[in-house]
This record gives sequence, C-alpha cells and structure tokens, in this order.
Amino acid sequence: MPDVRLASPQGKWILLTTVLGSSMAMLDSTVVNVALPRIGRDLDADLAALQWTVNAYMVTLAGLILLGGALGDRFGRRKVFVVGVLWFAAASLLCGIAPNSGVLIAARALQGIGGALLTPGSLALIQASFHPDDRGRAVGLWSGFGGIGAAVGPFLGGWLVDGPGWRWVFLINVPLALLCAPIAVRHVPESDSGEEAPGRFDVLGAVLGALALALVTYALIEAGEDSLVVAAAGLVAAVAFVLVEKYRPHPMMPLDIFASRQFTVINVVTLCVYAAFGGFFFLAALQLQVAVGWSALAAGTALLPTTVLMLLLSARSGELAVRIGPRIPLTVGPLLCAAGMLLMTRVGPGASYLTEVLPALLVLGLGMVTLVAPLTATVLAAVETTRAGLASGINNAAARAAGLLAVAALPLLVGMGPEAYREPDAFDEAFGRAMVLCAAVLVAGSVIAFATVRRPAPGCRRPECRTHGSVAVPPLEPETAVGPAGGVSRET
Repeated sequence: MPDVRLASPQGKWILLTTVLGSSMAMLDSTVVNVALPRIGRDLDADLAALQWTVNAYMVTLAGLILLGGALGDRFGRRKVFVVGVLWFAAASLLCGIAPNSGVLIAARALQGIGGALLTPGSLALIQASFHPDDRGRAVGLWSGFGGIGAAVGPFLGGWLVDGPGWRWVFLINVPLALLCAPIAVRHVPESDSGEEAPGRFDVLGAVLGALALALVTYALIEAGEDSLVVAAAGLVAAVAFVLVEKYRPHPMMPLDIFASRQFTVINVVTLCVYAAFGGFFFLAALQLQVAVGWSALAAGTALLPTTVLMLLLSARSGELAVRIGPRIPLTVGPLLCAAGMLLMTRVGPGASYLTEVLPALLVLGLGMVTLVAPLTATVLAAVETTRAGLASGINNAAARAAGLLAVAALPLLVGMGPEAYREPDAFDEAFGRAMVLCAAVLVAGSVIAFATVRRPAPGCRRPECRTHGSVAVPPLEPETAVGPAGGVSRET
C-alpha cells in the first residue's frame, strides 16, 4: 500500500513534480493558439499549416493517450512519466528551433507522443504514491494548481510572443522538464511494474485510432482533389479500429463499455460541446489579433475569464449537479455556451473589450462551468466503479478528437481560404459564420442531453478532480492510469 504522506517533504516533492509535468502539457494546449498569427508570418505559413500546428499534436495525443498509461502500468509509472517529460522537452526544443512549418508540424506530432506518456502518468503517480487518507487532498491540490497553470497559459503565451518571440512558447518547456525530471527520479517512488497489467499492449488499436484521426484531419484541412480518397481511407482505418477492439482479447478500448446507454449518450454530448470549444479557442485567438488588431498579449489576456470562472466555480457546479441531477446542467450549460458564441459575432474591428468581448466570454465561461463538472460526474456514474478510469479516459480522448476535427473542419465549412488570417475583413466574416455553426452544435448537444440524460442511481462514484481549469478537455480521473480492474491504461 502506498504510504507517502502529503505533509512530508517527499509528499511535497511528488506533488511538485506531478504539477510541473502536467502543466507542461496543459500550458502547451493553451499558449500555442495565441502564437499562431506570429508563427504564420515568421514561417510564411498558410492557414492549413497553422491548423496542422495545432492538430499534429492533438492527433498523436488523442490517439496514444490510452496506450500511454498502459506503458506506465507495465514498465513503472515513474519511469514512463520521466520518459514522457524528457520526450516532450526534446520535441519542444525541436519546435522552438524549427526552420519551417514542416519541421514544426512534425515536432508537434512528436510532442503529442510525449504528452500521451506524461499526461496520465502525473495522476497515476499521485494515486500510486500517497497514503489513501491523503490521496483525495493531493488530487485536489494537483487539480487546483493545474487550473492556475491553465489560467496563466494564455497570458504567458501572449507575453512570450510579444516579448522574446513565439519560439519561447515551446522553449519554455525545456527548463521545466530539466527541473521536473530530476525531482521525479530522486523523490518519487517507482510503482510495481507488470503485476497490474496482464496481456499484451494494444499497439495495433492505438495505431489504427491515430491513423484514422490523421487521415480524416488531412482530408478536411487540405481539401484537395484526393480528399475523398483520403477521407475514405480514414473511415476504413476507423472501421478496422472498431473491429480490432471488438475481437482483440485485450483491447485498449473495450467496446462493451458502450452497452451503457448513459455512457454512450454522454460521450455524444462531449463530442458536440468540445468540438465547439476546440473550434472557438482556435479561431478566437486569431480573431482578436487578425480582425480586432490586438497584440498577442492582449488577445491571450482577454481569454482569461473562461478559465478563471472554471477554476473558481467548477467544484460548486459539481455539488449543484449532485443535488438536482445532471440533466438540467447538461441542457442549460451548452445553451449558455451557444449564447456566448453568438455574442462573439459582435467582436470585430474596433471592438471594445468591456462591452463586446468580456460579456461574451463571461456567458461562455458560465456555460462551461455549468456543464463540465456534471459531464465528468455523469460519465463516471454511467459505468461500474471498477471501470471509472476507463470511462474517464475514453471521455477525455473523445473530447480531444472532437476538438482536433473541429479545428480541421471549421475553416473549410465557413469558407476560410489559405490566406484568410492575413485578410482581416475576410477573416472577420468567416469567424462570424463559424461562431453561428459552433452555437448550432452546442444546441444539438443540449437537445441530446435533455432528451436522454437521466439522474444516476444513488451512491454512484463522484469525480476526485473537482476543480478544473482546462478549457480544452474534461479532467482525467486518477483511476485513468491505475484503475483496479481495467482502467484506460490497461487492456482488460
């Protein structure tokens, strides 16, 4: 049994290294969007290259995050976490020195592999190291500090872009890794390896999942003569992934978990809301700089209210959902988010922050607060306790996949050309259409939730990560990496 106490020096070191490691990946998901216009100008990249700068990272992260935890179970969680941190840092260094967009995109894909190793590992280390009496508080502190990091991300990204340059958005990960890895090696106890992870790794499933995402994303972004062929190949890969998961003795994602109607429905709602969020945060950072004309620092700072609201109010939202049930929050939350995005259609050249940008972001943030915690709780309550980690990980991966597909599809659907981000008026018009489309997807998610979500049975498991600051994905739960009977990191 793990016996490290949170108040001990070792406990504080463990908490520090897990916060540092997870913050690297969380910061990267928030600061890069702010840097995109400057990256495009410096590397003479078109809009498709900027989309790939975001999505190359998300394809490998979403496709491999389930496998990343399995490696920790098999070879030791500290070892895999450290490898992930160092891998992420090396890929970040390559991003920072990239001479062109092609190298940057390749480095971002490598970054996603590192993120898939360290993201589930940070919570796994807490679960495997701390005494059971301290574990809940340790998870709460990890979640809270991670939320602070997410809140600082856009501001930090803007400051780096306007100051030393966009390359430091990536290079800043190197000193963080050089601080994090030695602390982990010195102070974090290694978990037992191999005993909790019977069977073979589902490498084929992970590869097919990532390949399907990559091919469909390519078809949407490039939109050339061969797009239909590539999209068809992506669908074939997706079908092959489902068949592998169905018939493989130790699948990465056991399909029988979708026998729970509630679990399936909540993941459909997740796809709707996080597709809208992914598209919004990709385009909003561009809109504030390209059309409104703000600096990167001003644009990054402007987006802070959504994250701050989630950090301050997500725990209370979760408590409210426990009292009244998830149906109302999961219906009202997306509608509030849709209203916030429609308000963003007023944001254009010469927009005022106080009268146009801030009201939209406050409404959007309140909507996110209303729905994120109940969504996570309902996912966990939809399956038996022993599969809570598996449920959390699938829901997290679904949100990442929805976001990357939205980033790929939205510019195509609203008519953004390759040079759109260099043409303020054209970008502004397309942004307005994109916000209407995102709002429509959110309304669809709200309708689905109202029609299908039911109150969980009494005594269902509740999430430990109750304070949440990330706007990109729902929080992972500790069992994601160390579930007692089939967490995401395992192949049961």
